Amino acid sequence: MKIRYLLPLVALFTLAFAGCSTVTPAAAGPELGLQSWTCRNMTFEQVVDFATKHGIKKIEFIAAHISPTAPAAENLRKKAVLDKAGLTAYSFGVNGTSMDKEANRKLFEFAKLMGIKLIIVEPKNLAEWDNLEALVKEYDIKLAIHNHGKGSMYGDPATVKKVLAARDQRIGVCLDIGWVTAAGFDAAEIFKSYGDRVYDMHFKDKKTVKMADGKTVFEDTEVGKGEANYTGLFAEVKKSKWSGVMAIETDSKAFASDPHPLVTAAGVFFKQSVAAK
Repeated sequence: MKIRYLLPLVALFTLAFAGCSTVTPAAAGPELGLQSWTCRNMTFEQVVDFATKHGIKKIEFIAAHISPTAPAAENLRKKAVLDKAGLTAYSFGVNGTSMDKEANRKLFEFAKLMGIKLIIVEPKNLAEWDNLEALVKEYDIKLAIHNHGKGSMYGDPATVKKVLAARDQRIGVCLDIGWVTAAGFDAAEIFKSYGDRVYDMHFKDKKTVKMADGKTVFEDTEVGKGEANYTGLFAEVKKSKWSGVMAIETDSKAFASDPHPLVTAAGVFFKQSVAAK
């Protein structure tokens, strides 16, 4: 009698345990990264230590830390350091380009060597896009257009959209949130207008400052304390299920002299924004 009643109970507990052990995959969402321009006063090794201390796994490097012109052996040594630390050089830039296709090819060869899938660029000549697009198709490595402020080549999103409309799907956008705001645009609306072509974002904030001589300048501030519409941007990010990297970056010499407080605050703001309903 005991065995007869025990078997159904065993089956019941087995089913219950199986249900509890089922893991629901986490929803796609943005990942916090680091643009190494923020740590421009540091060596490569110091950047690795800095990112590790802040729990950041994805780094977008500038040439001061890993260079396309450096010997392949040196870059592979640095890649091994990153691999050992559990870090990824997910992107590189903002990098200069030219009308010389073979010169640009070196950038793609470097990315291929390092396992980098995305290069951030800001071509000064729109005619460069012909040879850059050919290289994108040849190497299957994405390019993302970076924007600076008003008056710069891609300061107006309309210019960016014209490039995107005429080019390969693998050519997209690195949306610098601070600069697009300084140019007078709403970051949330611009993000939405680019559709599925936003491949990267620079996690930055700026505020307008009126100088004594009447001129207006834009100063970096802690992310979330400037003029960028981060509430609207994160709402659009969640709605679209965008899962790229938002790389912390600053143009400020003061913040760059000791980026720890800025990056710590940006990390807190990022977590709160992602968690907000």
